[in-house]
Amino acid sequence: MELEAMKQTVKELIISECDREDELEWHEIKDDELLFGSKSDIGLDSLDALQLSLAIKQKFGVTIDGSRASKKHLQSVNSIVSLITSEQEK
Repeated sequence: MELEAMKQTVKELIISECDREDELEWHEIKDDELLFGSKSDIGLDSLDALQLSLAIKQKFGVTIDGSRASKKHLQSVNSIVSLITSEQEK
């Protein structure tokens, strides 16, 4: 999958899996924008992280476990796409 298409797919997953359809459009999410935490305009929480991790596993076959080290992969669209591409290259 082309990189830009993958970013769009991840953004669409964020919108659909984290129930943000009424708040955001996929194109409003910046690639390097923080997804979680008080500094985030998106404002995802731990339940959203779980939903998003499951959706990424279903869509891309990439597992993100609940460890602290894995949480860094969910920081932004860019970090998620980076994980997906590195896992798919293995």
